[in-house]
Amino acid sequence: MNQTSAAARASNDNLVEFRGVKKTYDGENLVVKHLDLNIRSGEFLTLLGPSGSGKTTCLMMLAGFEFPTGGEIRLDGQLLNKVPPHKRNIGMVFQNYALFPHMTVGQNVAYPLQVRGMASSARAAKVKKALDMVQMGKFSERYPAQLSGGQQQRIALARALVFDPKLVLMDEPLGALDKQLREHMQLELKALHKRLGVTFVYVTHDQSEALTMSDRVAVFDQGVVQQLAVVDRLYEYPDNQFVAGFIGDNNRFAGTVEALAGEHCSLRLPDGAVLRGANASGAYAGQAGIACIRPERIRIVPLDASPKNTLRATVAGLIYFGDHVRVRCSTAQQDDCFVKLTLNDPALTGLQEGTQVALEIDPERLRIFT
Repeated sequence: MNQTSAAARASNDNLVEFRGVKKTYDGENLVVKHLDLNIRSGEFLTLLGPSGSGKTTCLMMLAGFEFPTGGEIRLDGQLLNKVPPHKRNIGMVFQNYALFPHMTVGQNVAYPLQVRGMASSARAAKVKKALDMVQMGKFSERYPAQLSGGQQQRIALARALVFDPKLVLMDEPLGALDKQLREHMQLELKALHKRLGVTFVYVTHDQSEALTMSDRVAVFDQGVVQQLAVVDRLYEYPDNQFVAGFIGDNNRFAGTVEALAGEHCSLRLPDGAVLRGANASGAYAGQAGIACIRPERIRIVPLDASPKNTLRATVAGLIYFGDHVRVRCSTAQQDDCFVKLTLNDPALTGLQEGTQVALEIDPERLRIFT
């Protein structure tokens, strides 16, 4: 590494840097478009997005299974563009585990050490440590077919960690597990990351998985990072309509932008109601706009309360979810406006289908996009 790269590394603590990276498979259709992305040393970063958004292609370029069409990818300052996968010293965990069926668990975990030329005596100690790390030390003599899906995933993770990489990449590794096991493994992965301090880069299309485990999330769509942020900011303050709609639930109201006041603006709806919220995209008066609000950021209040920033609504149904109730409301703008209430919320008292209510919307949480 030259002195310039070393100085940059020390100043910004970025382990991985994508600079102007693009990827095309046919010379025309860009799968990844001019990507600039820094991955910090020791963080858990998730690449999140729908199928075809470019997230997996970015992971494959970082792993070395794909090469960028343009731009640079650097790991700890070293240019990776033409470095083959086996020389990058990066751990990889796949969705299908990719374990060798003819090898025992111990042999599978030892394989990365073997190809690196490590002596058998040293390999044994490293394998034991890696298996103990994922609580699979008793299974070293079994074969993959004798293990459950969750156990196989632990073995795949041990194999990715056994040679002490600085970076571990995971391509939807929990996708094949059932819901309960997947949620359990999410917590295990998060705890393991915290304990080891290794940089994890994780690909998923599951928003709840991303929010549960990550330090930061990069939301991809159409080959572009739409927003990169810590999880709470991503959820509460989405940068655009796509992020607002893809992360969590949102109610959307269409209208026309009216009064502007600093970082806020007002949106007039077709029935004449006016909602005030954050001007999230630099809107100006006269533009068509969309107001987005999370179901848990709406309060149900009596019609005669007449608070500001409200919509008249009729309760169309109540859906019990165990830890909360989703109230389906009908407004002048749309039939399906949802409100999320906790079970001890006094607004639930006497609420039933047909009840006339007002929906009070927090202006600090309402995001207006154009």
